[in-house]
Amino acid sequence: MNPKAEHFFENAKKWNEEFNLLREIVIENQSLVEDYKWMHPCYTFEGKNIVLIHGFKNYCALLFHKGALLKDNKKLLIQQTENVQSGRQLRFTDIDQISSLRNVIADYIQEAIEIEKSGAKVAMRKAEDYPVPEEFARALREDQALQSAFSSLTPGRQKAYLFYFNQAKQSKTRESRIEKYYQHILDGKGIDD
Repeated sequence: MNPKAEHFFENAKKWNEEFNLLREIVIENQSLVEDYKWMHPCYTFEGKNIVLIHGFKNYCALLFHKGALLKDNKKLLIQQTENVQSGRQLRFTDIDQISSLRNVIADYIQEAIEIEKSGAKVAMRKAEDYPVPEEFARALREDQALQSAFSSLTPGRQKAYLFYFNQAKQSKTRESRIEKYYQHILDGKGIDD
């Protein structure tokens, strides 16, 4: 048992019973190793993330890192937002729900391990799959330094900027966001750096 994960389970105020039952179900699969990542218990197979236990205000959940590849025959998996590409959750609102799905949960965990063993990967969207808002396209055309700096960013950083710029509904807001992050891009930084 990972000491940080142990601390998580001992000190969870909300969802304590549910977390502990989920942990019991997960560690029944003896091929998984308990770790602690992103401030939550995370279970790995040969160093690869399989499932994470976490809680929110209205539910607790198991997050399958490659959940998009699970068959989900029972139609229980939830995509947190439309922008989440790989992860899927099994959500629970009480301990009875977890208890009644115990075998189903174990099956999902085993399938997730088999997917990892197979080497399957989720086909992630590439930066070029994201639309470039007209305001940013214009800025790139007019500013060679910006164009060069943006092209030099990692694909993940490019996607983050394009996603953020595209979220704005109004042109004025998009322009303001581009202006705000102009120097960040020139400095080779990501949106959260």
